Amino acid sequence: MAEGAIDSHCDALLKLWAHPQRDYSNSPNIEVNLERVIAGNIKVQLFAIFIEPFIKQDQKFQVVLEQIEIFHEKVLSSSPKFHHIKKWSDLNELKDGEIGAVLTLEGVDAIGDDLTKLSVLHQLGVLSVGLTWNQANLCADGVGEPRGAGLTTLGKDIVRLNNRNRILTDVSHLSVNGFWDVMELANYPIASHSNARHLCDHPRNLYDDQIQALVNKNGYIGLVFCPDFLTSKAQATIKDILNHLDYMCSLGAEHHIGFGSDFDGISKHVVRLRHSGEYPYLVEELEKQYSATQVKRFLRGNFEMLVSQLT
Repeated sequence: MAEGAIDSHCDALLKLWAHPQRDYSNSPNIEVNLERVIAGNIKVQLFAIFIEPFIKQDQKFQVVLEQIEIFHEKVLSSSPKFHHIKKWSDLNELKDGEIGAVLTLEGVDAIGDDLTKLSVLHQLGVLSVGLTWNQANLCADGVGEPRGAGLTTLGKDIVRLNNRNRILTDVSHLSVNGFWDVMELANYPIASHSNARHLCDHPRNLYDDQIQALVNKNGYIGLVFCPDFLTSKAQATIKDILNHLDYMCSLGAEHHIGFGSDFDGISKHVVRLRHSGEYPYLVEELEKQYSATQVKRFLRGNFEMLVSQLT
């Protein structure tokens, strides 16, 4: 695969669904638009399907399908550079100048208790599944649920289904107990957009033992660019991202860490990192502190190592 970054989480599909008049190619309101993906040298972008909690239960799966249609009709069709990654081995086929686009699911609320719906989404190309957003659902509690329970029987069945279909199971947004249940069951765990709780005590971040557990399971952590998950300071900088990177490396995560921006899902931004087109500023700072081999590993090599288990 040619040079370029892999970003493990964005919410562009949600924005395009909520504002259908926006042009994916160059809308200034889409942080991961085509122009910015090209300018930022993004080689692979994972696009989350996320259903707002206010959507009625009997309408949620329809909204999932609508966002998948947007992925095809607006994102993939915006440029011949885009290639739909329908299975992880497709990453190995990307050529210079081509951009991989991957569908993921952020929370399984839309399937209710119907595993057939999840199997359909697997067949439509969803390659990573997070069990929850912040609230509880039929599978598990999210980080915003005070009860803090782990996985239900249904949640465990979903992890096993992901394993059988060689799908990543995403622990970002899961309760701590849910996280540990996933660690027991998942063959391919990932925290697509989470930081270190030791540096920033936010419930969306990971404790040290969680980081080490992901390392021990050959998993992956995508550092998220949300300022509230980076620092308690009024303004977050790229140095704050590198602080989390350094800290996770000190816990043994050097070969298991990358970036999951959460662009289009955040309302505040890191200085000089407001959208995908500004990724080169991050690369510039990485190159000041790390070797060329390490920079390549953080930008994409570690994610490639993760999915090599699935191909």
